[in-house]
Amino acid sequence: MKMKTLIAAAAMAATATGASAASIAQIASEDGRFGTLLAAVEAAGLTDTLAGPGNFTVFAPLDDAFAALPDGTVETLLQPENKGQLTDVLLYHVDDRVLTSGQIPAGSIYVKPILETARLCVTKAGGGVTIADSTDAVANVVVADIRADNGVIHVVDKVLLPGARPACH
Repeated sequence: MKMKTLIAAAAMAATATGASAASIAQIASEDGRFGTLLAAVEAAGLTDTLAGPGNFTVFAPLDDAFAALPDGTVETLLQPENKGQLTDVLLYHVDDRVLTSGQIPAGSIYVKPILETARLCVTKAGGGVTIADSTDAVANVVVADIRADNGVIHVVDKVLLPGARPACH
């Protein structure tokens, strides 16, 4: 299914029932632009988490975002011996609450993802939302507020990398 169809279906379900009918994992798998993310989630053993109950905000990188990483990075992270590092990268993309774009105040705020030793800098300005990671590189939210029955997805154009706290002005 195409993203617009999924968004329309989710919006109709939310209007009719008060909630979406699909989990974050289901929406991502049906979308078609998150194959690398889903492979990483599976390799890290996090599929059941994103399919299960919870309140999650997922900053979901597109396949193109993974392809933009240095050559060999994805393949290395997917190796079983690197499961811990892969899990850290993935958990850096997840907050344990539902954070819609309407709840983000104008300006910049720190967001503490599930990876407890890290922070993201989320900035809302000029009609858009960006996220700075430990490299201070910025990911753009290209699609916001895809509602799921267990949270919300914000589609981003960059893989967020954990490490030092980003500058948040």
